[in-house]
Amino acid sequence: MLQRWDQRVREGRAVAACAGAAERDAGGEAGARLSYNAGISACEKGKQWQPALSLLSEMREAKLEPDVISYSTGISACEKSEQWQRALALLSKMWEAKLEPDVIFSYNAGISACEKSEQWQPALSLLSEMWEAKLEPDVISYSAGISACEKGEQWQPALALLSEMREAKLEPDSATTLGSARARKASSGSGRSRC
Repeated sequence: MLQRWDQRVREGRAVAACAGAAERDAGGEAGARLSYNAGISACEKGKQWQPALSLLSEMREAKLEPDVISYSTGISACEKSEQWQRALALLSKMWEAKLEPDVIFSYNAGISACEKSEQWQPALSLLSEMWEAKLEPDVISYSAGISACEKGEQWQPALALLSEMREAKLEPDSATTLGSARARKASSGSGRSRC
């Protein structure tokens, strides 16, 4: 099964590259970008972060600048493969390229990548970065941040995020409620979380 998927990813890269070249030759940069983005998306769905990042590199080599969708899909591929450092590197590259990351897709995938890898400090840094950039975190942003804190046994920041979430008039979902309940339980104990 994995071999078949690897073959599909390779074929997807080849199709994206060929379609991209054909579109550029015909003067269709938007079509070429769309083809590459489709290839990156296929890699993301298959949790294939390496081919996704290769496609992003190929875009740059072909003098075709990745857009918000290109980067965000690459970030999501890294998130699904628990490659939090690579996800954060792509977020930085988005800013360097003067592209504003999307709250729902770019930042949430970055925070989720940190959460899955039990990296609570980078998750909180991303939330701070969002506020500084005047981007409003949503329920998913807060939930992933709270979950990252819970996994890192950091109950105080988890409860602070829950409080901020309520101040922003966002309704916690079931995952947020569970994470905050565990944080409350830990805070009433010895001061250390046993989640």
